[in-house]
Amino acid sequence: MENNCFPAPIENERPTVFADRLGQWFGTNTQETRKKNLGQYLTPIPVADFMSSLFTSIHKDTIKLLDPGAGTGTLCCAFCEKILTSLGRPSKIDIIAYEIDPDLCNLLERSLNYLTKTLALIGVTLNVNLINSDFIIDNSKRLQNGYDAALTSYDYIIANPPYFKINKDDPRAVAASSVVYGQPNIYGLFMAVSASLLKPGGELVFITPRSYATGTYFRLVRDHFFSLVRPEHFHLFGSRRDAFDRDSVLQENVILRAVRHDEWSSTERKYSVSLSYSEGMADLVDVHTRQVDIHNIVNMKSKDKMLCLPITQKDEDIITAMHSWSGSLNAYKMEISTGPVVPFRAKGLLRFGQDKNTQTVPLLWMQNVQAMDIKWPLRINKEQYMVVCEDSASLLVPNSNYVLLRRFSSKEQDQRLTAAPLVKGMFEHVFLGLENHLNFIYRTNGELSNEEAYGLAAIYNSSILDSYFRAFNGNTQVNATEIRLMPLPPLEVIREIGAYAIRVLPDRCNVNEYIKNRLVINAEFAVAR
Repeated sequence: MENNCFPAPIENERPTVFADRLGQWFGTNTQETRKKNLGQYLTPIPVADFMSSLFTSIHKDTIKLLDPGAGTGTLCCAFCEKILTSLGRPSKIDIIAYEIDPDLCNLLERSLNYLTKTLALIGVTLNVNLINSDFIIDNSKRLQNGYDAALTSYDYIIANPPYFKINKDDPRAVAASSVVYGQPNIYGLFMAVSASLLKPGGELVFITPRSYATGTYFRLVRDHFFSLVRPEHFHLFGSRRDAFDRDSVLQENVILRAVRHDEWSSTERKYSVSLSYSEGMADLVDVHTRQVDIHNIVNMKSKDKMLCLPITQKDEDIITAMHSWSGSLNAYKMEISTGPVVPFRAKGLLRFGQDKNTQTVPLLWMQNVQAMDIKWPLRINKEQYMVVCEDSASLLVPNSNYVLLRRFSSKEQDQRLTAAPLVKGMFEHVFLGLENHLNFIYRTNGELSNEEAYGLAAIYNSSILDSYFRAFNGNTQVNATEIRLMPLPPLEVIREIGAYAIRVLPDRCNVNEYIKNRLVINAEFAVAR
């Protein structure tokens, strides 16, 4: 990119606005594939201003700020503009800005030079160290070394890190191996390393996908991150498009503010977390915020440390009550697995119709499973039968009693969990095929009763479980691990609900009301009675 082509600042223009104009210019002059490969989704001004507003003032004459993926500097500029309006504003700011893309570095240098000149006019010195390097590679050793006052550490960190998956043998995954499981998403590594770079009492504000809240892949990140920092504010967006609409990104995002407080969970002090919500960027200036007990956000005594983010008081009440349930799939000697049929690997075994020359059995896809109902066969462009032979033996499951759940859903759907009972009387075949986009629940030694299968399916389809699931799931997947960890009411209550569902189906509305009445006491408290 030629320097003489870059936009120039306008007289009295906010540094944040100039940085954003540089970002928009970069976006229109850069191939989409390159931006996607580097995870370059630059922060819009309303989001940058909101993120900066979450910081509190550290009353020091000199403060040190880190932006580990600075882009064109929109977040750095917004931070400086905000911190200088506080009563304890510093006279000197040191910024360390990482940017791996050399073209973006040229733009970043331009925006930070303008910021330096702007701050100088009001008597504030800005020292900038712009580093054109890989943030994870350069700083991953701090994951093991812990806090060391002799090493560079920061008062503030602000970040919109890149997000894309990397292979486990990627140099960055190898360098950060202590927080890597499976195929990691790079933004989780940015979070873990950044937490290690904060000074005690220092603050960080990140905007990231919400997917780190749950799941096995992020468990080590959560364990490391929340052992070092205590969350103080989460902001959720109703729209999956709005936060990065200029880049046409469909992603559920969350903004987090946290403070460095090593082993905070071991103290007896009670903490609360601010939880705010906006539909998108337009209403960020007037968000509603409420306080939530930190133990209803993250249970640090649990192995998985999943995040629950209840938007409303009703959601929090349901979470509190459900956490009082002692039941679970494992407690009831049940298990959940993923359907074993991966279509592209079993292509030669699948059929659109019955074959006179070979034995076939039903193949159930996600589309076959509807709320409390299995519809098969369907007239869709997917094979509805599977051949029974030696090659398919390991892929078929016995015709038994199961609960089938779709493995994918989006927050825009009316309900996130879609489950149906499968009882062996529905099909006359000895075996069945279950496609990989389905989860299925079964009893490990024995068989689910009809009442258990119907009862579990009805509960998973209920509005109570929908509220609970939305509070902690931040992606489109319905993972077996998440279902396995969900608390359940007493088994006798599950069977009672199942018996009722068997009597009244297909009237699902009545089943949901029955579940609410059976599990709810005092407004919306989900307590089995």
